[in-house]
Amino acid sequence: MVAGMLNERLILGDACVAEGAAWLAAHDPRFADALEITGPLPLRLREGGFHQLLSAIVSQQLSVSAAAAIWARVEKAGVTTPTAIQNCNDEDMRALGLSRQKIGYARALADAGIDFDALPEKPLDDVIAELTAVSGIGVWTAEIYAMFSLHRADVFAHADLALQEAARHLFDLDKRPTPKVMRDMADQWRPWRSVAARLLWAYYKHINEREGVR
Repeated sequence: MVAGMLNERLILGDACVAEGAAWLAAHDPRFADALEITGPLPLRLREGGFHQLLSAIVSQQLSVSAAAAIWARVEKAGVTTPTAIQNCNDEDMRALGLSRQKIGYARALADAGIDFDALPEKPLDDVIAELTAVSGIGVWTAEIYAMFSLHRADVFAHADLALQEAARHLFDLDKRPTPKVMRDMADQWRPWRSVAARLLWAYYKHINEREGVR
């Protein structure tokens, strides 16, 4: 589906993912082969807002299992809103498993005053620029948020290691592609780059027997 005023394709349900997967399979037989292995792709849509972006920050540079464990402690403690973070001291946040650096990032997000209700109406480039202006939110985090929480159909996390490794295996590359190489490859998958990412993550799970994204 293409959003009206936004004029960007959105993923709103399983039918959208299936449409994108069919398009990819028709355009590259290697994607078709991967789909035979993975079966239907997961939707992976999430709610947006402060809570979700904080979760992405907590997950940075951690394994899926480690990120899930720490986030569970953060949620149980109720430290998932700007006010809660501002009222929580560093010692208590470290006890939840957050590093000093991530505590700083969480506080920066709490103080940023992002209008999350306005983000769905903004073009992708503007979303990425606004989010990455906050200390601790890199391009990867912003892309993941746009993909899953804003439901954008044509965004790709070029620096994601699991996507790079899956691409190396699926496309029989000599080495793991760099973010620049991944960007060039993903340009061929427009306007369904988000579905290509879902397919590569599913393929990564198949070849490694573990999730590559939370």
